Amino acid sequence: MLEMQHLIVALIEPSHVQSVIVRQALAELGIDQVRAYGSGNEFLFSLEKETPDLVISALYLPDLTGTELVYMLRDDPRTTALPFVLLSSETNPYYLDPVRQAGTMAILPKPFSTGQLKSALDNTLDFLNTELEQSDEHDDFAELMVLIVDDSLTARRHIRSMLEKLGFEKISEARNGLEAMPLLEQHLFDLVITDYNMPQMDGQALVEHIRTRSMQSSVPILMVSSEDNEGRLAAVQSAGVSAICNKPFGTAQVRQLVHRFVTHR
Repeated sequence: MLEMQHLIVALIEPSHVQSVIVRQALAELGIDQVRAYGSGNEFLFSLEKETPDLVISALYLPDLTGTELVYMLRDDPRTTALPFVLLSSETNPYYLDPVRQAGTMAILPKPFSTGQLKSALDNTLDFLNTELEQSDEHDDFAELMVLIVDDSLTARRHIRSMLEKLGFEKISEARNGLEAMPLLEQHLFDLVITDYNMPQMDGQALVEHIRTRSMQSSVPILMVSSEDNEGRLAAVQSAGVSAICNKPFGTAQVRQLVHRFVTHR
């Protein structure tokens, strides 16, 4: 099992001062294998020789953005599941939501606390070590059918990767609620994982359809979303969603929720 002090971290940070701060914080947590890069392309070129266990990147780089970088990683089969942490002082959801959609272990503020960094590293370790854990739970999950509904291909890939690490094998996908409807008529799913904001038919409408007009109205529904409007989330809960998981989310959190759903059923 991989331990924190054995992590190989790629740090992409153009500011020398910020780079030193992050490396010192990592050293305090026992991590000394840190590869520092000043640009996104410099890091991408290094992947030909070595793939790290974790990427920590600033949002604004001299040649591209952290958002562009994580999407490039997700589009490459070799790095599609590579853990990614964004480090930024940006607070505008317009810039942060695309990174959340791509799947991150955490979005850390500048400055960040030791506790925030450790939490991001713990999520990373849990994600990396999940596939190394062998248990009867994996056998149970392998027989379950899951439907992922999200308009972002990158988000669906990240969720699928996490589910596969947990032992799921029977996974279907849809880009929105409208595409999900015929699949729900054709197959009996054990779990539905859906985003909130989607074109044509959003997550709330999908939940309402499943609960009131679907032949599998009792199927557990997990909503993963960066939506922070309390009124909208309250409406989703009233519609009958089983649980809401914020983006970014950790493997442990998803495992706990899924285990609860499976036990209940």
